[in-house]
Amino acid sequence: MKKKVLATVLSVAMGVTAITGYGTVVSAAEEDVTLKVFSNLPDRKNGQGLVEQMIIDEYMEANPNVTIEVEALDEEAYKTKFKAYAMDGMPDVVSVWGQPAFLDEVLDAGVLTELNEADYADYKFVEGSLDGFKKDGKLYGLPRNTDVAVFYYNQKIFDDNGWKVPATYDELLTLAEDIKGKDIIPLAMDGGDGWPMAIYLTDLVNKIGGNTKEIVSDAVKNGDFTAPEFKEAADLLKKSADAGLFQDGYDSQDYGTAMNLFTNGQAAMFYMGSWESSMALNEDIPEEVRNNIRVFTMPVVADGKGQANDIAAWNGGGYAVASDSEVKEEAVKFLNYMYQPDKLSKYGWENGVGMSAQDQSEYMTGEETELQKQIVQIVKDATSLSGTPINDCGPSAFKTSIESEIQSMSNGTGTVDEFLDTIGKACK
Repeated sequence: MKKKVLATVLSVAMGVTAITGYGTVVSAAEEDVTLKVFSNLPDRKNGQGLVEQMIIDEYMEANPNVTIEVEALDEEAYKTKFKAYAMDGMPDVVSVWGQPAFLDEVLDAGVLTELNEADYADYKFVEGSLDGFKKDGKLYGLPRNTDVAVFYYNQKIFDDNGWKVPATYDELLTLAEDIKGKDIIPLAMDGGDGWPMAIYLTDLVNKIGGNTKEIVSDAVKNGDFTAPEFKEAADLLKKSADAGLFQDGYDSQDYGTAMNLFTNGQAAMFYMGSWESSMALNEDIPEEVRNNIRVFTMPVVADGKGQANDIAAWNGGGYAVASDSEVKEEAVKFLNYMYQPDKLSKYGWENGVGMSAQDQSEYMTGEETELQKQIVQIVKDATSLSGTPINDCGPSAFKTSIESEIQSMSNGTGTVDEFLDTIGKACK
């Protein structure tokens, strides 16, 4: 069933016209306009969905002639619906990902509007963060996040049992045995969707091979994943599943199920991106859990070239404007309003939503959650970043292949060699 969140419509009889910073014109007493926003953030009360809705509500209040309707689906349903919209006509403002597996085909189809990069010169974007949203030097979208792959863990559970954060992958597997001995799930994994495990694989490849951007690029380009880094990482992923690091049925359980196992205290750890750092402020999560959520990054692998501070991180999701929008001028104006540094970036930080693709340093007060502080320190201390996760580095057929075949490989219904061969063929 189609899920729709209809944003509140504020009707104001008297109009005011004003000029705000960053070239945004706040208009009123104009022709009524309806903007349709298609979002991958269905939770409008917490995290990024809350921030997005706050800005939408503010924009409508400042522009009483504008009504913004929001359709919000979870990520997998979103991407399926996006393909349908690409054929039938896009909503005006849409969520996009600055990664080849998603954006290349979208840009080839010509469904996004070119943006004027010069308009964002003073929007404080982190150096290089716009690159994934460009084609032939032209800009088609804006990034929202700097994403980091992390292990969330319950510090109270760790302290109560005398467990330490593992420094090596061998220590992680030993820790998993100890955790299982207490009838607790070691690590909650969203294996049903496939992409979290593909990010996990990226994390392992990064720790095994060090800076592996070129290795990944060559493998995708040539359709050849026989490099030893891939086989070792895949073997280690399968070994982890065999050892019971993940919950029973992980390969068919989705994002929400995995997250709930952790937030309900049934799992000691949860593997996901830094965008879930708002868990520390989510009052729907029991206080004993949310106050004790901490993070660590992928431990080093024996004989691997990657060091502790070589992390899996990238600029992920963002927003764009549809090329066939009938209200394109208003849509671009709204997009630019969202990205004023005192909007998405500031509100995101105040609501504990990970790291922005824009400089947030001026909003740091020292009173952030321990989780926020940890993630900031992880990025600050990073000696290298993995870049785009492996599953998003190739064509869409490759992404589909790796995210489905990784389940069979990890649960033993397929072999590592079959997995590597199959994903290689999907690149050709």
